[in-house]
Amino acid sequence: MTLADHVPTFGQYLLRKYGHRVHKLAIDAGFTCPNRDGSKGRGGCTFCNNASFSPNGRRPPPVATQLQAGREVIRKRTGARRYLAYFQAYTNTYADPTALERMYTGALDEPDVIGLSVGTRPDCVPEPVLDLLSGYRDRGYEVWLELGLQSAFDTTLERVNRGHGWAEYEQAVRSAHARGLPVCTHLIAGLPGETAGHSLRSLARVVDLGVEGLKLHPLHVVRNTRLARTWRDGQYRPWTQDEYVDLAAEVVRRTPSSVIFHRLTGTAPEPVLLAPLWCRRKWTVLNAIEARLADSWIPARQPPPDTIGP
Repeated sequence: MTLADHVPTFGQYLLRKYGHRVHKLAIDAGFTCPNRDGSKGRGGCTFCNNASFSPNGRRPPPVATQLQAGREVIRKRTGARRYLAYFQAYTNTYADPTALERMYTGALDEPDVIGLSVGTRPDCVPEPVLDLLSGYRDRGYEVWLELGLQSAFDTTLERVNRGHGWAEYEQAVRSAHARGLPVCTHLIAGLPGETAGHSLRSLARVVDLGVEGLKLHPLHVVRNTRLARTWRDGQYRPWTQDEYVDLAAEVVRRTPSSVIFHRLTGTAPEPVLLAPLWCRRKWTVLNAIEARLADSWIPARQPPPDTIGP
C-alpha cells in the first residue's frame, strides 16, 4: 500500500481529472511581503529566513526560464508533460492586478501549462485579484488559491508576527468561494506555544469553512530568524518526528475525504536547517505517516487534553 491509499492526494486528484500526470513547477516571481516592506511590519514572520530575501539584490530568472528548468527536472523524474505554474515564493498576489495579469498570463501562454496555483496571504487577496483568478478558471484553467494561515489562533499569529488574524483568512475564503475558486490552506504544526490540540482545533475551524485543500508541515528552525535565536536560548523545543507523525495521521483521520491534501510534510534546505534534523528526510516522514495510517491494530494515539480557547 502507499500513502495515496489512505490520503486523497493532489497528485492523484490531477491524475484522475486529466488522465495523466500533472506536476507543479515552482516559481519565484520576485514578490515581497507586506510583513517585510513596512505595510504591515518589518522583518517578516519569526520563522522566516530573512537572509534569503534582499529587495534590491534578489533578481530571480524570468518566469519562462524557471518553467523550463523545472520542466526538465520533472520530465526526467516522472515523464510528466503537463504542468501547473506554482507561484510559490513570498506573497504572489501582492502587486497591481495589471502586473499580476501579465505575469500569470505569461505562464499560461506556455502550451504545456494548464493552470495556476498561487500562494499568498489572507490579507492580500483584494476583489480585483480574485476576479482575475476566477476569470482564468472560467476559461477552463486549473486554478488554486493557496492561503498561508498557519494557525487559527490569533494569539499564535501575533506571537509569530504574521501581521493578520483569523478574520482576514475567513473573509478571503468566503470571497474566493463566492467566485468558485478552490482554496488550499497551509497549516504549520509545532508553532511556539501550540500543542497538537491547537493544530486539531485549527483544522476543525478550517474544515468548517469548506476549504478544498490542505497543506500541513512541521515548523522548521532555520538560520537567520528570530525563531533560531529563541531555539538557541532554549525557549523553543521542536517537535519530534513521532509527535509530528501522530499529529499528521490524526489530521488525515479527522479531515473529510472530499478535502485534498497537497502536502503532508515539508523540508528545508540542509544548509539553512537547524532543527529538527528529521525534517531533512521527506520520504522517511511520509512513510511513517503511511505506516501509522495503515496500522489498523493500534488505535491512533490521541493528543493530550489541552485547555484551548475559542
